[in-house]
Amino acid sequence: MAEPPGDFCTDEGCAGDVVVEKYLAESKESASHVQLACRGPHCAFPVDGNELGVWNAGDPSRQLLVLSGHHQPITAVAFGNTADPLLICSASQDYVIKWSLDECREKVLQGSPPRGTIVGTLLGKVLYLRLSPDDRVAAVCAGNKVFMLDVETQSTLAELEGHQGPVTAAEFCSWQAHVIISVSEDRSFKVWDHRLGSLIYSSSVLAAPPLLSLFIDERSQQLVTGSAAGQLWIFSMVEGHHYRRVTHVDLRKTGESFFTRRVGSHLCSLLGDSQPPSASELEQGASTEVALPVLSLAPCDLSLILHPECASCLSPENTSCLWIGSSAGLFVFNLANFEFEAVLHYRDFRNLSIQVAGSCAMTNEAGSDKAFCVLASLFGNQIAVLEVSVSALGRAWQRPAPARPLSVLPRIIEEKSTKPVRQKQSGHDGAVSAVSWSHDGKWLLSASQDGTLRVWSVRRTELALCLDKDVFPPAARCAQFYYLDAFILSSSGPEVRLLRHHVDTRRDELRSNVLSAAPSRYRQRSWCRAVCGLRMTGAAEVTGLSAVNEFYSYLVLAASRSRTLEVFDLNAGCSAAVIQGAHARPVHQICQNKGSSFTTQQPQVYNLFATMAIGDGIRLWDLRTLRCERRFEGHPSRCYPCGMAFSPCGRYVACGAEDRHVRAAVGPRPTGRSHGCALGGESVLRFSTGRCLETRTAVVF
Repeated sequence: MAEPPGDFCTDEGCAGDVVVEKYLAESKESASHVQLACRGPHCAFPVDGNELGVWNAGDPSRQLLVLSGHHQPITAVAFGNTADPLLICSASQDYVIKWSLDECREKVLQGSPPRGTIVGTLLGKVLYLRLSPDDRVAAVCAGNKVFMLDVETQSTLAELEGHQGPVTAAEFCSWQAHVIISVSEDRSFKVWDHRLGSLIYSSSVLAAPPLLSLFIDERSQQLVTGSAAGQLWIFSMVEGHHYRRVTHVDLRKTGESFFTRRVGSHLCSLLGDSQPPSASELEQGASTEVALPVLSLAPCDLSLILHPECASCLSPENTSCLWIGSSAGLFVFNLANFEFEAVLHYRDFRNLSIQVAGSCAMTNEAGSDKAFCVLASLFGNQIAVLEVSVSALGRAWQRPAPARPLSVLPRIIEEKSTKPVRQKQSGHDGAVSAVSWSHDGKWLLSASQDGTLRVWSVRRTELALCLDKDVFPPAARCAQFYYLDAFILSSSGPEVRLLRHHVDTRRDELRSNVLSAAPSRYRQRSWCRAVCGLRMTGAAEVTGLSAVNEFYSYLVLAASRSRTLEVFDLNAGCSAAVIQGAHARPVHQICQNKGSSFTTQQPQVYNLFATMAIGDGIRLWDLRTLRCERRFEGHPSRCYPCGMAFSPCGRYVACGAEDRHVRAAVGPRPTGRSHGCALGGESVLRFSTGRCLETRTAVVF
């Protein structure tokens, strides 16, 4: 084999256990803005402009295979999808050449120069190249067109023309062999039938910056595209969805939220001998970078990053994760909750040769702990191959575990059926802010803006218990029965209060004078006293409160106006965990999966809870790992706080909306394993509220 040109160096431990620079080459010409390629341990990149270099990280000799055949600089490289034979295509302004790596190696060992097969000629400047799943067709993006070339017959099958700017990426749809999708600098994407050469769908202009990258996820059947300004758009390719937009993600804002939640973790303990980022850098989310262009997208195995308990609870469609390659670093993006799972900034590893990348390509085989990344420097002529330990990167950014495992341990008690009685209760002087049923169905608890908290009897119109303003100086915003009706849980200002109560509708008759004919005075037997009070971190007002009353549980969930979620352990009388920046706005409702005595659920399902904020959708959380597992969007909720509820079976989450509809989304469902549950995805049902003309602010199954 040919010796590596230019300077070459390896470093087995230059950046600790997270990332290792395995190969470094110095080329005569810059490879910035050139499509690079990775597949398994193989990495391909231009060498000295018009030569193709292929390096195998699994080859002990670590010698570079150099393939010559182009006269113009190589602008795009792509591997094939079949393992035997493993093909690679390279493109320049003069030729598009197909190479078989096994044949090329044999030629080199025999002392003969390796030769490729010319597939196309004089197509123009090629920006992107992709082979079909069966490696029979090559999609070549040159100018405003996508050329479909037959690899075997070296003929042009079709020319897909319709973009108003240079086409920057194209991908084949694996479950629809005739479909190919392209993105362009005209800021739109188009769906083609490449066999017929016809246009199926054309999107509108997504944003001002051009689109640079494209990825199609087969598991979730979603299309992901990224722009030069660090924006991601995700569209649904499910049949009947008509390529509707699922969500839009700003990488900078998502990164700031990610750093805010992880700032207290031990993230720097695994960064080796490199200098860890400062606290100000973490809080600012690498604010020195002007933009985070999405240079490339590649699949990532999420099961290696998640906590083992959480990974076992996720179905395959919810472990879909992406590597996002940018000029500043690599990001692991979760397609289930649209958040970062891990971040690797090149500047945090001082011994890496490339700090700012102009081109990037990644590969991560399913079930493998090693991911390979090939980088081309933005300002120099260096090309580097990095080996990233996925598990080590995940551990470095893992959220610190609570002091003790958090879990809602269900011990369901059969509910006693009561005869429904229609009754109207009145007595509050202000708007009612919260209403809660007792577990036995005999009592009703209400909190009002008049500063009182009242307990009503379902069978009588009389008031059973009243706590006036002396008990709650700030009006109680949230209130509910707790611990199988043994306590009352309420929030007042920044404090969560636990109250011990006794309700008795009987009254003692007291007469000032036994012989007097004056009217009698009565004394209530009901009483209530405070047990303890816990203040929120930061002393912000409590906006949401939830606890399980259907079975014994020590945990209480609270949300504050500072966008913080906090878990209180009432058995220990302290805060057990804090989640910073849970939503973009304050949470107005926390909903737990409390189950039902009529259905049986897996124990892990009870640890799921959902939060809702105005304009920020619904987020599903796992109490054991304190991480967001899934996000639900699409229901209009921009001005009014809408309600939500879990179904008794625990499989659905229903929410109200401002368009007078109720939407139900698939929630947790069994995976067939002895332990764990799966989390569902899209909104599956939408109910019209008919005559109702107001926003649906409350939902119940």
